[in-house]
Amino acid sequence: MPLPTTDVDYIRWFAELGLDDIPLVGGKNASLGEMYRALSATGVHVPPGFAITADAYRVFLYEARLDQKIQAILKDLDPHDIANLRQRGRQVRQAMMAAPLPAGLEAAIVEAYDCLSAESHEPAVDVAVRSSATAEDLPDASFAGQQETYLNVQGHAALLEVCKRCFASLFTDRAISYRTDKGFEHCAIALSIGVQRMVRADLAASGGDVLHRHRDRLPRRRADQCGLWARRECRAGHGEP
Repeated sequence: MPLPTTDVDYIRWFAELGLDDIPLVGGKNASLGEMYRALSATGVHVPPGFAITADAYRVFLYEARLDQKIQAILKDLDPHDIANLRQRGRQVRQAMMAAPLPAGLEAAIVEAYDCLSAESHEPAVDVAVRSSATAEDLPDASFAGQQETYLNVQGHAALLEVCKRCFASLFTDRAISYRTDKGFEHCAIALSIGVQRMVRADLAASGGDVLHRHRDRLPRRRADQCGLWARRECRAGHGEP
């Protein structure tokens, strides 16, 4: 998988992203960027953040020669042999976790995180770190929900650690089996990562203003359930205004 490791776009901010960027940042991050750009201009507060691009993932594999290791480990895999699937999947994930991130990528992630912290007026902001595969919802396959998400991540070391865990989660046993059954090459699909500022669940809710203004028109139990759902979804980064 030849890929130049200079002049690679490691980081893209949500404010720069739209649905045309799915090949670069995956469906989830492209949608977050589209929402951020569309709603921020109308005064709706969407938590800011950035995407670590799929090209960054490819550079990680290339520099650590992981693409070759992965292909060797998964050669002739029978995904229906569960014990063997687990063994090989664990080998791939361990190899990815043992490999260092490229120095340039580490520096770019740290710099972007520090910018997000400064924008949030915090020394080290809490963030949600979410996987965004370049193939998630296709006409004949759906990869959504197969990769990892981490909440309340704080600090450089923790962020870099969970970024590697997100990359490695592209090779969970479930993901490996699904790709094999669907005929996808394992190294043909890349992973982007979204890093988004966490919101205070007790102070922010998706649709909270609407609930507040129209609470007297809703049964109390219904209004409470809506508020709880909104806080929970906002916390996980899934909420829609």
